[in-house]
Amino acid sequence: MRWLAVVLALTLTACTTKLDKEGRTKSTVDPKYLLKSEVDRIADTNRAEVVNGLLLVADKLYKRNPKEWKKGGAVSREAAVERLRQRQLRNWPEFGGQREGAVASLAFAEVYAGDRVTALVFGLLTMVDAAFEHKEEFYMLDSLNEMKLYNSARNMDVAVWKLGHDRTAAGELFLLSNELDPANRNLSYEREFGRVMGLLDFMAKVVADRNGRTFSRLSQSAVSAVFLPVSFLK
Repeated sequence: MRWLAVVLALTLTACTTKLDKEGRTKSTVDPKYLLKSEVDRIADTNRAEVVNGLLLVADKLYKRNPKEWKKGGAVSREAAVERLRQRQLRNWPEFGGQREGAVASLAFAEVYAGDRVTALVFGLLTMVDAAFEHKEEFYMLDSLNEMKLYNSARNMDVAVWKLGHDRTAAGELFLLSNELDPANRNLSYEREFGRVMGLLDFMAKVVADRNGRTFSRLSQSAVSAVFLPVSFLK
């Protein structure tokens, strides 16, 4: 039933209403939509939701850590988030050509003096970009790799763990996120990461089904402290 609801919603969004010569309304379908399978349309929506979720995390992290966007040279929090949104159109000299886990790990490195929020979210976003084969739209001949999506989901778990546990030599968290104080409890960061993780896991299962492969979530007794590779998977 959930699959049916998703496909129905995507179908409705592809339809537009126009007037015929006699002033009557008629529904039309975007020709581009006809080149997409149900899985392609789900992938389009899934990717957009994942990216928007990570940008929301970035905005929330900047609100709790305003010094970070200032360290990065942005004129405002909003400008810093927009730079992340346009990451594929911008240059990132501060990362020396590195992406994914290598950049995300900088957010928790004692020696790193740059914008830690940008480092973390840029790293996670480029993992997602790689998992979706650096495409924003998908068509019938496009293919995805379920393990890339799966590893991206696990890396969201790694990010949550690091945000709550990795500390400076002085014992302070590198980035403030969830607030565990009973008087002012706030777990919204963890919830948003959980939503993104669920979207990626769902997409991994859909892709595995389309590829005719058996796919089961690997059991993990503890979250790894290391970001898993994405780009290098075949």
